[in-house]
Amino acid sequence: MLFCQRGRGAVKTILVGLLLFSAAACGRPVGDFNRAEPNVIHDKVLPAFGNGLARARKEPVSNFPLTNDEKLLRNLGWGLVRPPHAGDWIAATIVEAQRTRITKAEDWRLDPREYFRLLISDKYRSSDARYDRVIADANADAQLVRPFCRVAERVNAADKERLAVIRRTPQVSQQRYAGATARVWENQQVIEWAERSMEFRLKAYKYAIEQLQIETPSATRVWDANTAWRRFAGAVAAAQQGCNKNFVDVTEAPVQQSRIYTGWGLEREAPIK
Repeated sequence: MLFCQRGRGAVKTILVGLLLFSAAACGRPVGDFNRAEPNVIHDKVLPAFGNGLARARKEPVSNFPLTNDEKLLRNLGWGLVRPPHAGDWIAATIVEAQRTRITKAEDWRLDPREYFRLLISDKYRSSDARYDRVIADANADAQLVRPFCRVAERVNAADKERLAVIRRTPQVSQQRYAGATARVWENQQVIEWAERSMEFRLKAYKYAIEQLQIETPSATRVWDANTAWRRFAGAVAAAQQGCNKNFVDVTEAPVQQSRIYTGWGLEREAPIK
């Protein structure tokens, strides 16, 4: 519909689209505590234009208002896709264009190796500080998984009920049916986007740890870095299995340190009584 105009109307639409895409070249603004800051262009204008582009791509688009959980799902999902510490190595333009549906999924263009390049480019006084950065980032990501997982399961349950009501209702207009199924599809896209982002950062952190062990080996930080990575990976795996009942809070689970860091090679034979 957006692109059915002709003549001057079509030219105007194209110019507006170019201006909007130029605006999308800037990442979503953030305010206090790195939370998304309300912004007319990024919250209203760009999503409206993105919905028009999505319709042109034959993607489902729902005009239903968002529920409280659906709003929370999108906010927490954005926190996973663009956490505060990722602002300097995950392309803001790609993420914002995808969030507003200006483009389809563009995360295939993200390079997990970029995180390691960032670590090496920073002029730390101590080489162990790079390990500390990985540890802090992985632990921060692990803390974000469970809240998102719980909201995602509530949204999934509501969507199942939504579709069940449609099946039970004898007369449902085509418009309402299309809106309901489109909203279910949109919710799943948000969940899958967050899941892909978590997998992406798992690869980035793993690659960084491996490369740091080659370039700047550390006798005191490698264990902690790998433990933080496993903690994040465990949170992701637990979320994939279902967080309402099966989620184990891996961020608090004690991890026994390897004997290689506690005097391995200095063992003595047990005393004979």
